Amino acid sequence: MLLTLCGSVFLDRLSCSASLGDVVISTEQLVQVAHDAGAAILAVYHADTPMAVEQKSDASPLTEADRRSHQVIVDALAALSPTIAIVSEEDAGAEDTVAPQRGDYWLIDPLDGTKEFIKRTGEFTVNIALVRDGRPIRGVVYAPVLGTTWVTTDGGAERWHGDERRRIHVTRGAPAVPLRLVASRDHAGPQVRALLERLPDASTLSMGSSLKFCLIAEGRADLYYRDGPTMPWDTAAAHAVLAAAGGEVFDTAGAPLRYHSPRRLNAHFVAIGDLHLDWLSLLAPDDADGVQGVFNDPAPVKVH
Repeated sequence: MLLTLCGSVFLDRLSCSASLGDVVISTEQLVQVAHDAGAAILAVYHADTPMAVEQKSDASPLTEADRRSHQVIVDALAALSPTIAIVSEEDAGAEDTVAPQRGDYWLIDPLDGTKEFIKRTGEFTVNIALVRDGRPIRGVVYAPVLGTTWVTTDGGAERWHGDERRRIHVTRGAPAVPLRLVASRDHAGPQVRALLERLPDASTLSMGSSLKFCLIAEGRADLYYRDGPTMPWDTAAAHAVLAAAGGEVFDTAGAPLRYHSPRRLNAHFVAIGDLHLDWLSLLAPDDADGVQGVFNDPAPVKVH
């Protein structure tokens, strides 16, 4: 598959106006960038020396692996698509830049799940998304320890592991009984804990980083509710994969999550697989911003 970006126009496998400057990137090239970043991370992860951990201004941890992965991705994307802006979590000195990002831009988290990396759980990822006017249109999520990649393709989304490339899709139709939630009963926020109390029979899956979205994209879970702080680079790549697999991510007012200002906190959100699922009825009135029942209609939600 080829990703063709011509100025602000995105076309698959089609030629573009030469006056805008053609940028053509294959899915394999994009995945290779993520894999190269993952290799840089694993070099630190498996090193015999003690892991040095710094603290950023927002109190989140920073390691040498974050820096190395960032540099690998930024250098590769700048070479592959020199006209496309790049926004990374680890951009030095850009913490206070909250202006909207217009047109196309790359949105990356060089190491999503740094806390999991430090704890050596293996549940961390490399996230690379292509965002157009706030909407994630392409994405790759790579879990280096697992050796697994989730990526958007021409016809949807795929899971790559070794030589296997398998098309993935969300679960549709009647939801699994019990409902399969991606949440942690130990670390969930108050609204998520309330949801779990209202659904005592729901099965709960726990997973770190962007892997939560990938569980839904694979049809292994139905819903992920996040009522804590996240940033656009935490979610955009996996959001693109989930949407390509047939799901979507909504804020609690029922609008699709968008990334117009990549350095502003995301709204609280719900990621779902089946677009017919009346997920708003599952939330407490205070959670759903007073719009209970918006999705009671059996028709699927239209996402623009």
